[in-house]
Amino acid sequence: MAEIKYTILREIAVLSENAKGWRKELNLISWNDREPKYDIRDWAPGHEKMGKGVTLTQEEYDKLSEIMGG
Repeated sequence: MAEIKYTILREIAVLSENAKGWRKELNLISWNDREPKYDIRDWAPGHEKMGKGVTLTQEEYDKLSEIMGG
């Protein structure tokens, strides 16, 4: 399996944290040196491991923000 490269450009918010210290976070991330996307997923302490998540383009993020009243 190919290694996934990521750079967290901005940590925006921690949405929740479980008893083992994993946190569901909203971040702006560049995946494999591509254009940054907004990303919601679970992260282990230190960001060394991650769970499945969802990424949003700027347009999708703006639309979701509009829908949510932000």
